[in-house]
Amino acid sequence: MKVTSESMNFTAIDFETANYNRHSACAVGIVRVEKGVIVSQKDLLIRPPERWFRFTHIHGITWAHVQDAPTFAEVWPEIEPLLLAGDFLAAHNAPFDRSVLVATCKYYGITPPSVEFLCTVRLARQELGIYPASLPSVCRRIGIMLDNHHHALSDALACARIVLHAGVQGLI
Repeated sequence: MKVTSESMNFTAIDFETANYNRHSACAVGIVRVEKGVIVSQKDLLIRPPERWFRFTHIHGITWAHVQDAPTFAEVWPEIEPLLLAGDFLAAHNAPFDRSVLVATCKYYGITPPSVEFLCTVRLARQELGIYPASLPSVCRRIGIMLDNHHHALSDALACARIVLHAGVQGLI
């Protein structure tokens, strides 16, 4: 994928899940980049289908935080245009976020978007030579601020900045 700063049109996405079920999205952060500039940010809590939360210790979200939030099906009309607006989706550990998107769409009877994903873990390892390639490690190494790791918008913003950094370096 050859990207120039003028052609950097993509969306960075990060999901947090309530439990081991991939369809248990409880938060999503979305960052839109157009022509190499961050133009919009979206931070949404999502009410997952089950009340069971296993990962509160990671992201801090509980059922009490999301019990009155919209379901994924209810937020889909708001987020779908953002996901389809760019040339690709970027995520740190993209296989995870892709699997959450696909599983959650399927759970609610929504056709998952067929959009190319760019994985910033792979980008960090293969193009930037960064090991370990955890989000905090990559951000630290290239001087990107990571405000609140495992907060969906914070992670999506960091991911967008990693892609922008790599694009400016001519690595993607």
